[in-house]
Amino acid sequence: RCPGQHESAGRSKGGRTRKGSKWLRLNLHEAARAASRTRGTYLSAQYKRVKANRGASKARVAVEHSILVAAWHMLSRGEPYHDLGADYFTHRRDPERHAQRLAAQMNSLGYDVAFTKRPDPPAEPPKAA
Repeated sequence: RCPGQHESAGRSKGGRTRKGSKWLRLNLHEAARAASRTRGTYLSAQYKRVKANRGASKARVAVEHSILVAAWHMLSRGEPYHDLGADYFTHRRDPERHAQRLAAQMNSLGYDVAFTKRPDPPAEPPKAA
């Protein structure tokens, strides 16, 4: 049994957060709340994604952990923060494989499905000033 991994009746139950600095925990909590309310950022997208499945408090702790990991990488590597963007979770999959999987699922349900790719829309002509 791994630390922090508890399972009962097929439902996994989370472990506890470790003891640490109360000051750091309070400031991470405040930063995670602020980050979850911003628009168009990786941390807000992560909060929304985890909140839908596990609830607001676990989503906040997940964002706190991401902030802490990002801070560690910035300090250890001396690099600036690079936001992955709000669409990181939706666009990390290969669209072709995703379409093939969806078609296979529909075929298994008894539907005949064939996807054809739409041509990209033409670029808009520049507007006169």
